[in-house]
Amino acid sequence: MPEVNEFGLPVGDVVRDWEPRPRPEPVTLTGRYVRVVPLSSAHYAELFTTTCGPDDGALWTYRPIDRPATLPDLWMHLAALEESAVDLTFTLVPTEGDHAGVPAGLASYLRIEPHTGQIEVGGILFAGALQRTRAATEAIHLLMRHAFDELGYRRFEWKCDSLNQPSRRAAARLGFVYEGRFRNHMITKGRNRDTDWFSVTDGEWPAVRAAHERWLDPANFDADGRQITALSELTSDLAGDRTA
Repeated sequence: MPEVNEFGLPVGDVVRDWEPRPRPEPVTLTGRYVRVVPLSSAHYAELFTTTCGPDDGALWTYRPIDRPATLPDLWMHLAALEESAVDLTFTLVPTEGDHAGVPAGLASYLRIEPHTGQIEVGGILFAGALQRTRAATEAIHLLMRHAFDELGYRRFEWKCDSLNQPSRRAAARLGFVYEGRFRNHMITKGRNRDTDWFSVTDGEWPAVRAAHERWLDPANFDADGRQITALSELTSDLAGDRTA
């Protein structure tokens, strides 16, 4: 039962010794299968090759722009991300497989609120070669771990177009809790977007982190790199449609 104040009204728990958290800085996060590095113009040409090929249009369906047809088009898009005064964008570089060492994706820290300790991962773009790999999963894990364990944030958010089923499934697989749908949230490419919200809190993070680490352990993969236990099995009791 919640605490009741002097007026007989329920109030939230006291957050003891809370201080505003530092804003994230450009850092390199290194895992077993991927490196998460601050976005740089040195990555643009390779990102164009890995994410903007003629068969890559579907990757851009839920992004604010369609697939850039030329490197200058992508350059303008990425330069705006790199120069943002409020967001922080990273390049995802797998360290194994046929594309080892080649920039193959993006992810950003968005909606950074140091005073309340909340931060969002968004703008996620996985090249075809990065999708459904342990490098992709580890990239999100590293960003979560940095936000919770090193920066001390209380809340880590994931949002997506409600029609983006792969993103919804990824959120559940990673252990995020579904919080609800913001209807008529925005207009993207001239179309309505309803946005689904997911989160992991600092209280939930230790169990989520343990599930991630168990899945990412090399012992969870056979000699061909196939998983033995699915991450969704490890997080099935953590995610879902729970609401506060």
